Order: sequence, then C-alpha cells, then structure tokens
Amino acid sequence: MTARAADRTVYLRSHPVLFALLAATRRRPVLRLGRTVLVHHPEAYREILTRVPLDRTAEHTTGGTAARLTGGGLLFDQSGPEHRGSRRELASLLGSDGIAALRPHWQTVLAGLEAELAAGPVDLVPVVRRLAGATAVALTGSTADPLALAAAAERAAATTARTHLPTLLPRPGAERRARRAAGQLTALLPDPRDAMLAVAAVNTTLAALPRAAAWCARADRWEQAVADAPALAAELLRLTAASPVLPRAAAADATVLGHPVRRGDRLLLVARHAAEAHRDTPTGDPALAAQAPFGLGRHACPGATLARAQLADLLAVLTPHRPRVLRTTAHSRSALPSYRSCLLGAIPARRPS
Repeated sequence: MTARAADRTVYLRSHPVLFALLAATRRRPVLRLGRTVLVHHPEAYREILTRVPLDRTAEHTTGGTAARLTGGGLLFDQSGPEHRGSRRELASLLGSDGIAALRPHWQTVLAGLEAELAAGPVDLVPVVRRLAGATAVALTGSTADPLALAAAAERAAATTARTHLPTLLPRPGAERRARRAAGQLTALLPDPRDAMLAVAAVNTTLAALPRAAAWCARADRWEQAVADAPALAAELLRLTAASPVLPRAAAADATVLGHPVRRGDRLLLVARHAAEAHRDTPTGDPALAAQAPFGLGRHACPGATLARAQLADLLAVLTPHRPRVLRTTAHSRSALPSYRSCLLGAIPARRPS
C-alpha cells in the first residue's frame, strides 16, 4: 500500500461521514448545502480566513463549542483586544525563544525513543503521547502527570468534536460527556483558560507526528530527512494535514470566488484541500499550501512552528534506524485523524525455505 493510500484510511475510519462528503464535493471550489458552506479551493480558503469577518462564538465552531463547555474566556472564543493580547502572549511563548525553552522537554522523551529503537520494534503513538503531554505540561505550567494531562486533552477533544461534526446517527448524551471531559481537563490546569492550548498541543501532535513518520517510512524519504529534516517536516505536515477541517461561522455577508456567503452561515473550511494534501506537489502557491493546515492570517495557529520543530526532531532520531512500518491501526474515536498504534522497526530478513 502506498503512503498516500495508507494515510487516507485514517481519514475514512476516524470520521467516515464527514470525509465521504468532502471527497464527493472536492471538485466544487465552494458549495452551499443549506446554511452550511463547504470551502475546498485554496484561494477561497485564503479569502475567508483573511478577509471575511468570522463569529468566534457561533454554535458548531471550535470557539463556540469550547465556550459553551468551559464558560469561555479561551483563545478560540475571544475577540477584539482580549484576543489580540492572548495571541501576542502565545506567539511569544511559541516563538524561537519559547521553542528553545520547550525543546528539552520533548527531547528527553526522544532520548528514550533512541534506546527503544535499538532494542526492537516501537509503537510510536505512546511515545508521541508522552512527548505531547510533556510539552503541554511545560506550556501550561500544570503539575499534572504528562500522560494524565495528555489523556484528558484527548478525551476533551474527542467528545467535543462529536458535538459539532456531521453525523448520520444521533449521539445521545454527547453534550453531557463533553462537559464532563472538559471539567476533568480544566481540573488539571492552574488556569482553566489554558484548556484549548492543552487540547491543541496534544491532539495536533498525536495526529501529526505518527502519521508523518509513517508516511516518511512508507515512501522511504529518509535520505531527505538526512539532507533537510525541517523542510521534510513542513512537507509531511502538508501531506498529512493533521487538522483537515476548520469549522467556522460567517459574521457578515461576503462574496467568495463569486459565491455569496451570508452572515450566520456555517463554514467548513477544508484545510486538507487548501493544502493540496491530495497532491504530491501543490499546483498553487507552495507557501499557502504549507501553511494551510494551520490556518492563515490572523486566524493562523501559533503552534505551526512548534509542530514543525517537534517533527523535525523526531525524524532526526528515526533517520539513523531507517525504520519501516510494521503495522498501523487507525483511531476511530479521536478528534483528529490519528493512529491508535503505529509500529515501526526493521523487518527481519526471510529465512531460506
């Protein structure tokens, strides 16, 4: 199975209804389905995120759902000066100096991975979970066990996603489970407003790093990792598009690529297609394609640089071993398309018959 085909199964098993819909409508740049607008085209995606006012607290958006479950005051549901101040603070935390301060936390985990790889096959998902938890603890100042914080962030994201993604079947009790998971997460944090930071740090890392490493192994791109691990990391994050869909809502009327968007419309911004993750080489602006999985403009995720740094460091540890993918299992209940397990290691030579 090719790297692309294998990675595609992760999407189809995590949210089959949503991704069947996106695949069926991919050739339509902008498509209206009632009050929901699917946005596939890279230019339309850019226009909405940089030019169209967005409602951060609307129902079925990331910010609106987070505010409803936690009481608000989070980065995703803030607006105006409060939001700009939070973004400046986070940009400083995740800038070059901030990443330099965070790096020892995840490199301690990667040092353990070195020893595990030398001993035999390694399931990369638990390793990345430890890495993500250690990073989230450092980012939030939590005193919780890193694995406990990671697990709480995973549960909060998974239960919350099920309250605002399309489905064919009702989900009784979904709201109650999401509230309980959000409460369990905030109880581990010194400041409940850091809940979304922990959720983003953990879930994006768990979705991105194992899938990117598996793609690298299946496509045998280890020589590229030797030559330029940061560049390969950026390309693998484009190809895997860890946050494939951004749910947003329009706060004003607009026209996007000739298509009307009305205030209150629910927007499903398909970052996967804006990044041209379905292509080996983007046909449009390479810079836009590389950034698209992390949003654009003032709506860009400040954690993009962190994700690229973590993946580059992971590739640097894996590259000397040139591991192959022995087995992967998709996670059917995660918030983002992820692996439940990703076993890497050398494949033993066949014995003569």
